[in-house]
Amino acid sequence: MLTINANTKIAAILKQHPDALEAIISISPKFNKLRNPLLRKLMAGRTSISMASKIGGCTINDFFEKLKPLGFEVDNITKAEEASGINPVPDFIKNISAENIVELDVRPVLESGKDPLSLILEKIKPLKSHQALKLVNSFEPVPLIQLLEKQGYQTYSEIGGESIFYTYFYKTDQVKQTQTDETGDHADWDKKLKYYEGKLKTIDVRALEMPLPMLTILDELEKLPQKDALYVYHKRIPVFLLPELKDRKFEFRIKEISDGEVHLLIFKS
Repeated sequence: MLTINANTKIAAILKQHPDALEAIISISPKFNKLRNPLLRKLMAGRTSISMASKIGGCTINDFFEKLKPLGFEVDNITKAEEASGINPVPDFIKNISAENIVELDVRPVLESGKDPLSLILEKIKPLKSHQALKLVNSFEPVPLIQLLEKQGYQTYSEIGGESIFYTYFYKTDQVKQTQTDETGDHADWDKKLKYYEGKLKTIDVRALEMPLPMLTILDELEKLPQKDALYVYHKRIPVFLLPELKDRKFEFRIKEISDGEVHLLIFKS
């Protein structure tokens, strides 16, 4: 059986024993999100026992005590590698001055049931080179991190406490401006919809919390047969998803139904 220490990733533990998931969830209600396979896939591979203890408001020893009965060996000697960072601290964090950091706390927006994306875009766009946005969130916004890194931003995430993540987006000289108004040639919406009649997979992501809408769509596209299309009910045009679709060689059509309802048709190029 696996020997675990403060730096062991949650994903490695889950692979070792079928009862490990329930054992971890029993430590703190904060870990209930691990029941969702998409969030589990997103979080478990990046999160160590040490990091998870900060997120869950518990101790490293709480993990050891729950996992020992399952047969895991415990290494109490090895100390946590990073105090709070999910990755090693990059140079821009060490060198940036406070006046070049713009802070945005999106937790109240999320708690009200709204999507903070428009606020994030408003803060990101006017940044000058060598400035950074410090995003305060209740989770690590991995899809947003991946997309902004592709545009040339440097990023860094750290755990600030129980269910608090700080994510920095540092604007380099290489940042490319994203066309956020790319909506595809939706003039042929009806024609495309008729073409894929009988070959549609339909999903509704309107009620999902961030970042599940984007994760759910990408997960469904991975399973989508080559000749089929994905029909998505969404609350808004997912501007950060669109460049990712193009990178993955998908076409899309968008139909705006009303304020708060958008339909997407996604298919292979």
